[in-house]
Amino acid sequence: MKLHYYTNCVNWPREDVHREGGLCSMIEARRPITRRTFLKHVDRVDRCELERAFGYAPHDPEAILPMARDWAVSYYRSVLHGKRVYYINHSAIEYVFA
Repeated sequence: MKLHYYTNCVNWPREDVHREGGLCSMIEARRPITRRTFLKHVDRVDRCELERAFGYAPHDPEAILPMARDWAVSYYRSVLHGKRVYYINHSAIEYVFA
């Protein structure tokens, strides 16, 4: 089952930021992964919508800077309240798929 977009750290429920197993715990437990690994585990439609919101052209390999080649984007897997999650770090904001 592919994971769907959940939320980002800016809109994270305030009471879950510092709670054990919450946002800060998820960030501390992160492991870097490749974009290829990230793509295997997240919903394609949700990911494409997020890429469009960032201003990327998800289906245009000729785009000047597709998200796949943006050096400022990184990919991670982690655990959120005991469940595996994958997320993108874009402009120092975590976008979580759970």
